[in-house]
Amino acid sequence: MKELRIRVLAGVFVVAGVLSWAGARLWSSFGTLPSVPVAAPIVLALIAVVLTATALSLRARLRAQRERQHDAKGVDPLMAARAVVFGQASALVAALVAGMYGGTGVFLLESLDVPARRDQAIYAGASVLAGIGVIAAAIFLERVCKLPEDDDNGNGNGPGTAPAA
Repeated sequence: MKELRIRVLAGVFVVAGVLSWAGARLWSSFGTLPSVPVAAPIVLALIAVVLTATALSLRARLRAQRERQHDAKGVDPLMAARAVVFGQASALVAALVAGMYGGTGVFLLESLDVPARRDQAIYAGASVLAGIGVIAAAIFLERVCKLPEDDDNGNGNGPGTAPAA
């Protein structure tokens, strides 16, 4: 499984933001603008909380397992892999959604004197922050579940083992 790449997430964010900004300009030229739902930052924040709680739980269980505590509950590798996949998918979607709301929010900055548009800009900004929270939580979860490397070269030969023939 490949690690999340910040460059990919940033690229998705920027492309979605630019397209959203252009779409908002076009849509506004017709006289209306789709609203930013109040639930958007709430849902993103809830996903970030779930990812963080999962990462903290797995980290504690893995630490207890490493320290060989007698009451340590093991971590099923398949469950950890599913958690990482959920985190990676959430991070990609959050980058897309945050970019989309970010582009809309940038467009709305032009008309902050209108109370309805100011509220929409606030919701868009909160959505971007919550999306960044999802991305941070997903990266943290991925780091918690990362397997330790056998050695610095990554060839699988631990100390004191002969190289593979």
